[in-house]
Amino acid sequence: MQEENMIPFLILAFIVGAAIGSFLNVVIYRIPKGESIVFPNSKCQNCQTPLRWWHNIPLVSWFLLRGKCYFCSEKISMQYPFIELIAGLIFVILYIKIGLVWQLPFVAASFYALLALTMIDFEYMAVPDSVNFTALVFALVQPDFINALFYAAIAAGGLYLIGKLSSFLAKKEAMGSADVIVAGTMGALLGFPNFFVALFVSALLAMIPSLINRERGVPFVPFLALATFIIYLYNTQTTRLIGKLIYG
Repeated sequence: MQEENMIPFLILAFIVGAAIGSFLNVVIYRIPKGESIVFPNSKCQNCQTPLRWWHNIPLVSWFLLRGKCYFCSEKISMQYPFIELIAGLIFVILYIKIGLVWQLPFVAASFYALLALTMIDFEYMAVPDSVNFTALVFALVQPDFINALFYAAIAAGGLYLIGKLSSFLAKKEAMGSADVIVAGTMGALLGFPNFFVALFVSALLAMIPSLINRERGVPFVPFLALATFIIYLYNTQTTRLIGKLIYG
């Protein structure tokens, strides 16, 4: 498809992604609190006044309201337009990567769930199983479902065994079950050997923050998610590089 013909699709992809980002903000805020993501309608977190439809237009509303609640003028977190912007870009990038194919919304949904996990893990140092399993389920919806399921099982099972061995040697819990589920998602999306490359990249990404925050520690899921997205985008180049390193 020529570039000029792609522009309307890219704009539409961004709008769809940003709208999903608006929903992700609800997930990120409500899931850790054990609240329904469906009911009630969105309201100001400060004055509890229900929002009107035009208060929820992705990106646009935040700028129109100048980052403040329409009713009580309480500041609205920058997280809201940030997530909407990132979600819009994710859909655009994935559309450019794999095209308008039937698995596009499922792959996007998996990465959106990983984005929600990232924000929740940063905020609460916790990973809700409901969102984690959602990422895994959508990641399994691939043209080759059997291979995706196989890679997910091997990745999750392998990381589980490594975690058990590490916990035994360290005599303390070395890896949570959430990381194992994320590994399954990574395996389904990336396959092998790209899964291992993503693990390596995530470790590199987490290295400096881990050294800076030794006492408190850092959540690892955000780095797994970011590495997965990077390697997914450059999976062909990664596979070629691995082949050259192995076979010369």
